[in-house]
Amino acid sequence: MGKVIAIANQKGGVGKTTTAINLAASLAVLEYKILLIDADPQANATSGVGFDVRNVKTSIYECVVDDIDPKNIILNTSTPGFDLIPSHIDLVGAEIEMLNMPNREKVLKHVIEKIRNDYDFIFIDCSPSLGLITVNALTASDSVIIPVQCEYFALEGLGKLLNTIKIIQSRLNPELQIEGFLLTMFDSRLNLSNQVHDEVRKHFQEMVFESIITRNIRLSEAPSYGLPVVSYDIGSKGAKNYLNLARELLQKNKMTKMNHKEIV
Repeated sequence: MGKVIAIANQKGGVGKTTTAINLAASLAVLEYKILLIDADPQANATSGVGFDVRNVKTSIYECVVDDIDPKNIILNTSTPGFDLIPSHIDLVGAEIEMLNMPNREKVLKHVIEKIRNDYDFIFIDCSPSLGLITVNALTASDSVIIPVQCEYFALEGLGKLLNTIKIIQSRLNPELQIEGFLLTMFDSRLNLSNQVHDEVRKHFQEMVFESIITRNIRLSEAPSYGLPVVSYDIGSKGAKNYLNLARELLQKNKMTKMNHKEIV
């Protein structure tokens, strides 16, 4: 049974989608079977792996609102072993349509249960909000990765997210764990980056991933080509960062394969 991990932070621009795409692709390169669910109406994860959102006819929206079988809408990305359930702007209206559904916080969980056994990991790229779709994602997940950008106001709003996680743990999903806090957009040349790095490690200690995502031009360029950075430039710092994160996640979950080739 695959592990379901939400990637969440209600602050925008912290590296959620970048992490969702590149962690998923890195694990696929390491020969794991991966599904990414784009649960953000902006559909950046969908376009970031090479699909034109305008051509997406069926998305996660139809799964949660019309109970479409998710197996019928899964797309294969250009990275072998890495599949996608796309998003669409229609997802904006899903929260209103879900309001009167029974167990409305668990709709996405029921969708995922139909495909959970087909993958080693299922990642959910959440929107920058704490609305009903994000609550659904956290209710459906075994754990959550929280990207924290190494910039001013990095810790602002984290308390609200952590409080939401506690509420979901107590009322909807007692098994939900924090997989880890991931430091993103790190620049060792900047005092501010180093201050945020130290502050987050001081606050959350062993809950912070050892792997750090540094600022990297290739990482920023890759989505415009519809590719994860491991496909765009595997020798880049960004690719190495995410491959290291993938290995750390595998070690944390005691899933490291002994026979895969080391990439970096």
